[in-house]
Amino acid sequence: MTKKVTLSFPDDTIEEARRFAKREGMTLSAWMDQAAREKALREVFAEHAAAVRRAGFDLEAAALADEREVAMVDAAIFRAA
Repeated sequence: MTKKVTLSFPDDTIEEARRFAKREGMTLSAWMDQAAREKALREVFAEHAAAVRRAGFDLEAAALADEREVAMVDAAIFRAA
């Protein structure tokens, strides 16, 4: 569902948005919708990352450990074949 809303932006912001929308072959409304959605997702992901850090999880170390484990299993399986 789509709703019409009235928003106010500085002239330079609207001109830049129009330029980006045109460059991407989108309407101004579609481009603004996409920009707002992307901003919202960045905020969600940033908050999630902050929560993970506060919880003390080291996702990078866990991912690297997973990669090492996959490599060891691959080596064991394919070396034996």
